[in-house]
Amino acid sequence: AAVDTLAWSGLRSPGALRDRLRAGQGWLRVTGIGNARVAGEVAAARALEAGEGRSQIRACLSDESRAAVDPEVVHAIAAEQGYRALTTWCPDDDAAFDAVFVPGEVSAEVFDNVCRAASAGRGSLRAYGNDPLASRYTGDLTSRLRQQLGEMLPAHMVPAVLVPIDRLPLTPSGKLDRRALPAPELGTAHTSRAPRTPQEEILCGLFAEVLGLPSVGVDDSFFDLGGHSLLATRLISRIRTTLGVELPIRTLFEAPTAAGLARRLDENRDVRPRLLPVPRPEAAPLSFAQRRLWFLDRLEGPSPTYNIPLALHLTGTLDTAALRSALGDIVDRHESLRTVFPEVGGESFQRVLRGDDARADLPVRHIERNHLDEALQNAARTTFDLSKDLPVRACLFAITEDGSPTDEHVLLLVLHHIAGDGWSLAPLSRDLVTAYEARVQNREPGWSPLPVQYVDYTVWQNELLGDKNDPDSLFASQVQYWAEALKDLPERIDLPLDRPRPPVASLRGDVVGFRWDADLHRALVELARGSGTSLFMVLQAGLATLLS
Repeated sequence: AAVDTLAWSGLRSPGALRDRLRAGQGWLRVTGIGNARVAGEVAAARALEAGEGRSQIRACLSDESRAAVDPEVVHAIAAEQGYRALTTWCPDDDAAFDAVFVPGEVSAEVFDNVCRAASAGRGSLRAYGNDPLASRYTGDLTSRLRQQLGEMLPAHMVPAVLVPIDRLPLTPSGKLDRRALPAPELGTAHTSRAPRTPQEEILCGLFAEVLGLPSVGVDDSFFDLGGHSLLATRLISRIRTTLGVELPIRTLFEAPTAAGLARRLDENRDVRPRLLPVPRPEAAPLSFAQRRLWFLDRLEGPSPTYNIPLALHLTGTLDTAALRSALGDIVDRHESLRTVFPEVGGESFQRVLRGDDARADLPVRHIERNHLDEALQNAARTTFDLSKDLPVRACLFAITEDGSPTDEHVLLLVLHHIAGDGWSLAPLSRDLVTAYEARVQNREPGWSPLPVQYVDYTVWQNELLGDKNDPDSLFASQVQYWAEALKDLPERIDLPLDRPRPPVASLRGDVVGFRWDADLHRALVELARGSGTSLFMVLQAGLATLLS
């Protein structure tokens, strides 16, 4: 701060600066050096503020008559004369910079007190500037901060939203002004960059649609926003349908952002044909999932192993007739709920029932509260005859206490796995509520027809995979892959059990509970993030390692 000072106006040229340094008079500060990198822009901004016309503003940008120097020229002159130049912004002029010239080889030293305080009342033109990369940097910072918090805290303590702000708003007394803080945008990191290409824009829309969010930025990770393997499958399917691009699910784990996926869209892959309604064959084939379950049913006989129960606790006034009609509505809407699997010549096919044959009954049973659990378990274990029974069954339990009725009911729906899975329970419940709300108002549900039914999918799947006897079919290539992958698999894994294996499997199972603490959970989450996988995949890999 105390070095000799010389104004640039006393030099006016790089040559004069070179001569001054060659004189070797020690440390020197030169102030107000015209900055060739920004002088034209600053002059144009001032002209714009003064209301000048377009031609005058344009002339400011191209004016080369001003005595301005590129800072790199000053650094080169200093090095040439045995100095080091420390350049800082000029405190009085945004179009200029200052330079402190330090003699000798002092590159390893770090200097402070180099900058001078800005002049009082000076109006800065920095308000006209912006940082094009600020959004990216802020998004990266937010992502890293969230990751580090996840390593230090249990998942439920990691903030749902991180809001970056330039500065904390203060009251006149210097305290935090909480009312001036911006409202957090729940569900997505609003610091992420906006889409730059049509592909990124479409992918951001698909991310938001699948995740149920209002918007998603190109740098937002699908899995950080709540995505998991089931939603990943749905997203890949939507990308295939919308963009006509085939992406393996692995690609989403490798590039979980819209920006990353957009760069992978041009990888050449055969695209699956679209799933569309098809003319119904006389004997519709089974899907491969249905085929497995039909085989297990024939192998083991009638069994509740693949029953999926859903019990809904209802309170208040219940319109039983409306509920019965609503149940009929959802069975009529979803063909898979009124499909049976008769067998001809050792082969099964799908038969979609209609009319009275497709009517689902709703028996009502009055049950004492203390007997309810046992009744639900027994009803949930009732087996299905897949050749003739609808794969969905319902029963309404009216709860009584000491023989007196209450305003509570339990609706039990039992779905066979051949007609649905755990993911199916959400749309099933949603459609049931919609239908019931309509029926209590004496009207039919106003829903649109489904674009495709499960029979359409089975025909599509069989055509996609092709003939198993065709060596060029997708079916044959997948069988060949798994045959190679599993060729050394033992028929039986001899585990160190605490009791001998019975000669005949009892098919009885049990549930063993265990707990893990926050430290173990944090370590597993960190391992999942570090390997680009989900927590479920880490646990599955651990189980596979144990069994190996």
